[in-house]
Amino acid sequence: MSQKTKQSKRIQTSILNGPEKKVLVWMAGKMPSWVNSDMLTFTGSAGALMFGLGYALTPVSIQFLWLSCLGLFINWFGDSLDGTLARVRNCQRPKYGFFLDHMMDCINEVMMFVGCGLSVLMRLDIALMVLICYLLLTVYVFTSAHLKGEFKLTYAKVGPTEFRIVVLIATLMFLYIKPLREYTHIFNVFGTEVDASLLDIMSAAIAILLFVMFIISVIKDAKEYAREEPLRHNAS
Repeated sequence: MSQKTKQSKRIQTSILNGPEKKVLVWMAGKMPSWVNSDMLTFTGSAGALMFGLGYALTPVSIQFLWLSCLGLFINWFGDSLDGTLARVRNCQRPKYGFFLDHMMDCINEVMMFVGCGLSVLMRLDIALMVLICYLLLTVYVFTSAHLKGEFKLTYAKVGPTEFRIVVLIATLMFLYIKPLREYTHIFNVFGTEVDASLLDIMSAAIAILLFVMFIISVIKDAKEYAREEPLRHNAS
């Protein structure tokens, strides 16, 4: 007899969670029968690729950021709706769905951050630093889902949708406001002068924030697990 997979409890307390959930359920109910969750997952990945390409093509023209904006919307559509569609149709596949969805999420993150790093707006090393911190936090979330049975999607009332909105607003600002995308500041980092754009500075701040959140969460949980499983010494 196969063992039933226990699904992790989704912790979603973001600002837009309530209205977004209603919209997604309504959209899922309107989806044609031939559309399935896998198609939506890969649609989200196509959006992530479009977002990365739009930024990577900015050396050709800054107008390619419109491609990034469209890609960001498509990514939200596919990534947010795939799980909702499965739940509305009561056709969840806990192991397969969890594996495919979150492996593709990791690939999406790589495409999006690397694309930003190849743009005229951001240094590649800064983009990779943010990516590393984001993936560290992602690993923590996956580990907690396994150990705690909790899949935390929100930090400080900000979830994936709110983050996408911030990125969309920033992208439009860089598209329309030339002084913002041309702003640079020289920092002295361990004796080396580093020329950083406004997006570099913003992204570095986000990377630091993500890393601090990761460290605090790891220390907190490690203490809790240590209390649950105290060190035992073998009797001599």
